[in-house]
Amino acid sequence: MASGRGLSGMGIHRKRGGGSRLPIVLVIFFSVLAPLIFFVGRGLYTSASIDQNDIPSGSSKQNVHWRERLALRYIKSLLSKDVIDVIAASTVDLGPLSLDSLRKSNMSASWKFVGAETSVENNATSEPNQKAVRIEKEAPKGKGDNILADGHSQLVDTPAKQFRRQLRERRREKRAADLVQQDDEAIVKLENAAIERSKSVDSAVLGKYSIWRKENENDNSDSTVRLMRDQMIMARVYLSIAKMKNKPDLQQELQSRLKESQRALGDTAADADLHHSVPEKIKLMGQVLSKAREQLYDCKLVTGKLRAMLQTADEQVRSLKKQSTFLSQLAAKTIPNGIHCMSMRLTIEYYLLPPEKRKFPGSENLENPNLYHYALFSDNVLAASVVVNSTIMNAKDSSKHVFHLVTDKLNFGAMNMWFLLNPPGKAAIHVENVDEFKWLNSSYCPVLRQLESASMKEYYFKADHPTTLSSGASNLKYRNPKYLSMLNHLRFYLPQVYPKLNKILFLDDDIVVQKDLTRLWSVDLQGKVNGAVETCGESFHRFDKYLNFTNPHIARSFDPNACGWAYGMNMFDLKEWKKKDITGIYHKWQNMNEDRTLWKLGTLPPGLITFYNLTHPLEKSWHVLGLGYNPSVDRSEIENAAVVHYNGNMKPWLELAMTKYRSYWTKYIKYDHPYLRNCNLNE
Repeated sequence: MASGRGLSGMGIHRKRGGGSRLPIVLVIFFSVLAPLIFFVGRGLYTSASIDQNDIPSGSSKQNVHWRERLALRYIKSLLSKDVIDVIAASTVDLGPLSLDSLRKSNMSASWKFVGAETSVENNATSEPNQKAVRIEKEAPKGKGDNILADGHSQLVDTPAKQFRRQLRERRREKRAADLVQQDDEAIVKLENAAIERSKSVDSAVLGKYSIWRKENENDNSDSTVRLMRDQMIMARVYLSIAKMKNKPDLQQELQSRLKESQRALGDTAADADLHHSVPEKIKLMGQVLSKAREQLYDCKLVTGKLRAMLQTADEQVRSLKKQSTFLSQLAAKTIPNGIHCMSMRLTIEYYLLPPEKRKFPGSENLENPNLYHYALFSDNVLAASVVVNSTIMNAKDSSKHVFHLVTDKLNFGAMNMWFLLNPPGKAAIHVENVDEFKWLNSSYCPVLRQLESASMKEYYFKADHPTTLSSGASNLKYRNPKYLSMLNHLRFYLPQVYPKLNKILFLDDDIVVQKDLTRLWSVDLQGKVNGAVETCGESFHRFDKYLNFTNPHIARSFDPNACGWAYGMNMFDLKEWKKKDITGIYHKWQNMNEDRTLWKLGTLPPGLITFYNLTHPLEKSWHVLGLGYNPSVDRSEIENAAVVHYNGNMKPWLELAMTKYRSYWTKYIKYDHPYLRNCNLNE
């Protein structure tokens, strides 16, 4: 038993000893062979990575370590002696090998660098851990190439190859310079185009808006809409060419797809508003356009068609601008139905009154020179009421103010009835009919005489005269009825209308008074006749804007750079007026302008001439203009102004008025008044 146990114990010991011998063998194997494999592999890696390891020169070969000799053996089998010499020299002179050192060496042009950019300048600061650069040998070309015994091409850099390489380098440099120049030119063109687009925005158009508002963004901002419009343009081009080249099938197909795209797009400006079937229509249109391109494309012909389409679009834009001008001028000449209704109702009520009730109180103040007198000439009852109400509401003492209103016979009853029903506080008011001024006749007044002439009648009233949209829109504003009305020219006859007064403040009916105006009567006009706010800037609203300086009479009498001024709020010294015979000066120039060669119709040009060197400039805060055409008037200027003026076509009582300025006018109107309510005049 004991011997059995001993044998069995020995068997167990043997098994354990045999089991532990294998790990020991493995440890010894890896301890000896792993360093050998590592050093051999390092030598191979050194031969393959010549751009990261130094290679010793030939003069010190006897001292080279065995691992480096092994690496050199592998390199010699891959590279020729010339290349190895270049690498060695670069290593000795410059330290670690780099791609630049290879490029700067005198190597053959038959070597090319793969994995690096061709431009040295673009890679001058390349990182050392960039991808490895492989040097490949181009296949030898030509009969003159020498083949060495080891199968490698001799590196011969002939003058011809050097010349070709230099030519290639020059071409590359020239192409790079051309690309840079093209980029600069493209940027300049884009900037110039943007500048031109900004200039094309007319600051005086109806409904002026900010281009940064969302609703005024570019219609082509969405890519799908833009793509569809581009497809439709090219479809029209190919459709025209298909007709020309007699391709009826293709023509019909293009026409069908074009109609489908037009129906799908409509007036849509955003991708979100497009129908879900649009992508399919775009795909079908693209297929037809590809087909048309294969059959019809001709660069010169397509360019000609696109140019023709551009010219047609240009003509359409000009036509629409002319139409817009015509319609805005037409709207400016009209009286809204509500104001016309109000005038008719008031007229009826006035003539139903007994004569003794048609008189205004305070008639004894009408010729008192110590009071503040205003002249207002208008045929618009509502506008006149705003002028009077705003003046009285901002006056410190309304009892010292006197309003002299002149209107035509059509609105005479309405104007009287309105102010009888709505007296202006304690101020005196007097309404007159211009048609009852017997002294204002054609023998005395040149304008009336000219209106009776055959040439003027032909200019205004002949049926076949070009006053239609197609031919006369550009001058339509000069055919506005206000230029024919004597109410407009009555401002040149103030001493005749009010012979007992010394000073009078003239107000247009499209103004709003915001402050007390009594200080104007104490302004020293320094011997001048007219006190007005000047309107000229650096280059606009000067005399050459209103007068024809090609005419010798104008050229020798006036300075083209003289500053213009504004009608609308003018303080006139009637004593000086009479001394200087202002009305006589006006008559003289009005007679000279019978053929309308000195200025076009209106009262500002003859006013500039008549009061030339006789106008005293007032502070600009007295009178702020532009609320009827300029959307950029500074709000602080409006708030601080004594008078704001809606000069221009966008009068505050019209629907085309600018909303941002309308509240300054409407706050002086009581829209709950029975006459306004019955005529549907709403704020």
